[in-house]
Amino acid sequence: MYLRSMEIALAHIGTRPSSKDPFEALGAMYLKRCAGHARCQAESFRSEEALFEWIDRQQRRVPMIIVLLDSRGRQMTSENFAEWLGRQRDNGAQRIVFAIGPADGWSEASRQRATMLFSLGTLTLAHALARVVLAEQLYRAFTILAGHPYHSGH
Repeated sequence: MYLRSMEIALAHIGTRPSSKDPFEALGAMYLKRCAGHARCQAESFRSEEALFEWIDRQQRRVPMIIVLLDSRGRQMTSENFAEWLGRQRDNGAQRIVFAIGPADGWSEASRQRATMLFSLGTLTLAHALARVVLAEQLYRAFTILAGHPYHSGH
């Protein structure tokens, strides 16, 4: 089953990346590959408040799933992440926002608004690199759900 009716936003707090940034190009490539499975977009916000104002304006009948990347969040294997994404799809999720926070971390108020806190691991990653890793893992999750050979399980 394709996730075309699902929309995914990959958001971050910080400056808008330059189109000449190689990390931005790589992240965009993975989001473009996801297009066969879901509508994906990248968004940049100057502050947590701006992100949540945007989220509030985007709300629809079905609540948006807000996933904040946080070092204290849940860690998953690629297979577990795909299962989680598939459950969201099967439960009727229309929109998921994955957000990478400010350099000093998410405020308690933002963490309280999150549907889930998610960690890419115990290493601290630069924002640009975290966006690429997350975009690739989204693509990998879609290929796992579709039975595509991209993910060999190694």
